[in-house]
Amino acid sequence: MSTAALKNEPRIDPDEVLDGILEWVSIESPTHDASAVNVVVDKVEGQFRDLGLQVERTPGRDGFGDILECRTPWGGDGPGILVLAHLDTVHPIGTIGRELKIRREGDSVFGPGIYDMKAGGYIAYYALRHLIRQGRKSRLPVTFLFIPEEEVGSPTSRERIERVARGHKYCLVMEPGRDGDKVVTSRKGVGRFVLTVTGKAAHAGAKHEDGRSAILEMARQIVRIEAMTDYGRGITVNVGLVQGGTGVNVVPAQATAEIDLRVPDTALAEEMTATLLGLKAIGEDVEVAVEGGMNRPPYRKDAGIGALFEKAQAIYREIGKELKDVPLTGGGSDGNFTAALGIPTLDGLGADGKGAHAAYEQIYFSSLMPRTYLCARLLETLE
Repeated sequence: MSTAALKNEPRIDPDEVLDGILEWVSIESPTHDASAVNVVVDKVEGQFRDLGLQVERTPGRDGFGDILECRTPWGGDGPGILVLAHLDTVHPIGTIGRELKIRREGDSVFGPGIYDMKAGGYIAYYALRHLIRQGRKSRLPVTFLFIPEEEVGSPTSRERIERVARGHKYCLVMEPGRDGDKVVTSRKGVGRFVLTVTGKAAHAGAKHEDGRSAILEMARQIVRIEAMTDYGRGITVNVGLVQGGTGVNVVPAQATAEIDLRVPDTALAEEMTATLLGLKAIGEDVEVAVEGGMNRPPYRKDAGIGALFEKAQAIYREIGKELKDVPLTGGGSDGNFTAALGIPTLDGLGADGKGAHAAYEQIYFSSLMPRTYLCARLLETLE
């Protein structure tokens, strides 16, 4: 688009964008509170219906909220654009009234889930509404898929994401922007494992020698597992949750640990999965068992992703800004699923900010106009 054309381009109002974002943020929606998540789903469903989109809402299961799919009635039946966002957050109900009150301080706007990722989800909605207001449409059909449990790995929606994605040519993921004018073009794969150790209970005083401590074995295993982290190869292994024992005066017969694995490619995913599933006991007379596997496949920048990124760069230059991509990031997203299917996927298209999952979570107001412009022009021009 030329500079002259840009002068005539209807203005994206960042204050209006922010007002809409804050409406979504004001509805707290922690992942494991399905009814709370569904209040946001109600809001989003109504807004997309008002735009004239075809809406399909699938009831949640396993204690999670509903999946919302919204499709444009134009663009034909061929492969189109899939826009991915999630409506769940990590912050418990009540956070908004305590440590993370909605407020603006200079360029920063705070609120639970505002950065990860209600701002991004709303930006996608506003971008489409902006086009419709101007009497313009996307050249391709667009499907918006809102997920209720991305923060815990999308266990009930992964199949839906992959099924819907197979009918699309591109995928735009509205996860948070990164470090200024940057988006995400590759992510590590994510694995989740549970290690269970079984020992033998005994009285800690009278019959200590008869016991076999599951916690002692677990401690040894944790040291072994944490040592698998290899920054040079891009591997991180983290034992994040540990439980064990029944009483301080009992030699513990049971202990469990939950393990998080991040790897940059499929070969390392297979290698590390085999290593973790193959763990053997270190001590005597104890049993070790490991369950789990890769939760999200690695998402690597390929030629298709590179071409989509270059398209986004050209759009960003229309407003005098330079778009870059971050190096391989360790955080996973639903974009891992679509990229693994070979669908050109551009991630991190949401608002810039910082503090995902933290008590200082915030977006930068200055990022709202350029990010909304980028999303609107991608929807309008991809073909």
